[in-house]
Amino acid sequence: MSAQLALLPEYLTAHVQLTLLALLCSAALSMPLGIAVTRVRWLEQPVLGLAGVIQTIPSLALLAVMVPLLASMRLQSIGFLPAFIGLTLYGVLPILRNTVTGIAGVDPALQEAARGVGMTPRQRLWRVELPLALPVIIAGLRTATVWTVGIATLSTPIGATSLGNYIFSGLQTRNYAAVLVGCVASAGLAMVLDGLVRMVEVGLRTRRRRLVGAATTITVGLYVYTAVTLAAPLFSSVDRPVMVGAKGFTEQYILASLLDQWVERETGRPTAQRQSLGSTVAFDALAAGDIDIYVDYSGTVRAHLMGRTTVGSDREMVLAEVRAFLADEHDIHVAATLGFENAYAVAARATQAEAMGLTRISDLIPLGPTLSMGGDFEFFSRPEWVSIRDTYGLTLSNQRTMDAALMYEAVAEGAVDLISAYTTDGRIAAYDLRVLEDDRGAIPPYDAVVLVSARLAREWPDVLAALGRLEGTIDVESMRSMNLRVDVEGVDPSAVAAAFIATLTDTR
Repeated sequence: MSAQLALLPEYLTAHVQLTLLALLCSAALSMPLGIAVTRVRWLEQPVLGLAGVIQTIPSLALLAVMVPLLASMRLQSIGFLPAFIGLTLYGVLPILRNTVTGIAGVDPALQEAARGVGMTPRQRLWRVELPLALPVIIAGLRTATVWTVGIATLSTPIGATSLGNYIFSGLQTRNYAAVLVGCVASAGLAMVLDGLVRMVEVGLRTRRRRLVGAATTITVGLYVYTAVTLAAPLFSSVDRPVMVGAKGFTEQYILASLLDQWVERETGRPTAQRQSLGSTVAFDALAAGDIDIYVDYSGTVRAHLMGRTTVGSDREMVLAEVRAFLADEHDIHVAATLGFENAYAVAARATQAEAMGLTRISDLIPLGPTLSMGGDFEFFSRPEWVSIRDTYGLTLSNQRTMDAALMYEAVAEGAVDLISAYTTDGRIAAYDLRVLEDDRGAIPPYDAVVLVSARLAREWPDVLAALGRLEGTIDVESMRSMNLRVDVEGVDPSAVAAAFIATLTDTR
């Protein structure tokens, strides 16, 4: 728990930055627009309709779509900017709708009275309509505040640091202390910010200036803190760190920590990490230079990025194709092949496999219509699944998409019969699962490769050389053992990585 609390200032500060700036921009956009809608009535349907459409987009999808959009504009494609834009858009509807509803709900008799005493339209707005509509507008702002705090935790997969770092990494590594800290901190922040908005509303309604003053002072203090912490890196004399990316599962956390510590040890350069990135987000960020290094897998690149639906079973051929494709099409370099494969696999409970006589994927063909299968968020939409399904002619009774960290528990508890396991995952042994042989070669090779951006190769040749010294240093048993220590024994990924690096230096 102490290790998790040590990360709280960084994660909470980043979460506050995202939330406060997104809320400020949402309110600055929504309130004037809401006022305009009440003056030009034909705008109401299209404006509220557009805001409603944005709201119907799943929040994670809205954040993720910002990545390729900003990359196409040659802007920062991961991190703060895409998260900020997505959160701002998501906060518009409740403030906009309540502004329109609040002003439209003002008693017409009061408006007529204001006109009767000679008030101008501006005076009626500021002295009659907005004061009377204030409780409704504040209610919308409170809704947007709580939503924004919660949705900001989903910024982690697009590279923005937030309290979601606790939740995503904690779920993947079964570190429930991290999940608890992230949830409690997020809930606490939502309550504090909601309470500040409520204090302003109560103070204005009851004309208690001290209450309004206290809430305003605290809010202004938070915004000053946000501005100072955002601006601080601009005036720092510290060199830009080497940015290491990681996808959202245990092995990636370990390898990112390993690369992070290895680069610092071998070159002395500062490093930082962007964790829990989606596959496409990580690659796009590397191509755009927003991260400098991450580990990918040859089969993923070949199937997901190169669009090869045919299966290539020769590891060296696939590696050669991947190297050429990355260099020619994206100016991305393969700094090292780590030495192990982490391929997709079909796994079942050992007891069930024994009872049903399952040893190969082809054994599933006659049983498929009676079996259910769980896969990670990407699996059933990936070419690898299409290859397995078509090569074996599989028809399953049910396909269930779930978090990768929950797949193993699901199959162990009998919630599903099969899962799309990873061959280096320590939980295969821990949950007593049997990996079925791919007897028709449907699954391509998945060598772990260290990818580096064109900028790193150009500006930091010493880092590229250091990464090259990792060539062939991790075998499949070593990787499986490291995954097991995190997933089953609960050891922190950075500690596991440090222990492995110590073995490398001892053998020099």
